[in-house]
Amino acid sequence: MMARVSIQAEDFDLAKEVELLRRDDKRVGAVCTFTGTVRDRNDGQTVSSMELEHYPGMTEKAIEAMIDEAFKRFDIFGARVVHRVGLLQPLDQVVMVAVTSAHRGESFRACEFLMDYLKTQAPFWKKEETPEGARWVDARVSDDAALAKWGIDQPNAG
Repeated sequence: MMARVSIQAEDFDLAKEVELLRRDDKRVGAVCTFTGTVRDRNDGQTVSSMELEHYPGMTEKAIEAMIDEAFKRFDIFGARVVHRVGLLQPLDQVVMVAVTSAHRGESFRACEFLMDYLKTQAPFWKKEETPEGARWVDARVSDDAALAKWGIDQPNAG
């Protein structure tokens, strides 16, 4: 069985990840994916690179719990989250969420749920290199509307 969560420094192959997720599951009628990339700007500043850190074990456990919640909320067959850590450059892939289901609606909703949760609650921290120097920031984005949409009312600790 394929792991549902991978935290890794190396890049990932989206097509390979999707193929592995849906392989041999003839129930799958829909696959929804989201791939996030590193931008060259954040908060109006130029970003030349980004370094992501996490707490090994804790981060994977938090994302696994998030995937368990997606299975409770949506009629999905499979889910996979790959998140990169380490030094990344603009245009590098940083995160992938893939979800399979019988129909597109469940896949879309589950994928969006997982991304909203990842973006607001997953324990990652990033250091951005800007013309003014390096700055460490909590990678979690405060987005009460995204959390409220899913009935999650606790603010993140960032």
